[in-house]
Amino acid sequence: MVIPAHPLSLTAEGKFDEVSMRALTRYYLDSGAGGVAIAVHTTQFEIRDPEIGLLEPVLDFVSRTIDEWEQAGGRSILKISGICGDTRQAGQAGCTKD
Repeated sequence: MVIPAHPLSLTAEGKFDEVSMRALTRYYLDSGAGGVAIAVHTTQFEIRDPEIGLLEPVLDFVSRTIDEWEQAGGRSILKISGICGDTRQAGQAGCTKD
C-alpha cells in the first residue's frame, strides 16, 4: 500500500489553506493511496508550537476529509500522524535504541 507523506498547504501569507489541503488529500485518495501520513515532514515541526497552533487543526481537518471520502463510498484509509520527541522518550516507548 502507498502512504504518501502529506505536505502542509499554506496560502501565500503563510496561513493554513483548507481548500488546497482538501484537494490534495482527495487527490491522494482518488489515486489509490491506502493511507495518508500527516505532520511527518521535518519541515512541519513548527506546527507543533503552541503559539502557531496548527497541529490539532491540521490533523482534525485531514481526518475529517478522509472520513467524508470514506463515507461517500471510498474504501477504508489508514491515518498516520507524526510524533516528535527526544530519542530517550522514543527508547522508553520501545521505538528505538540509542
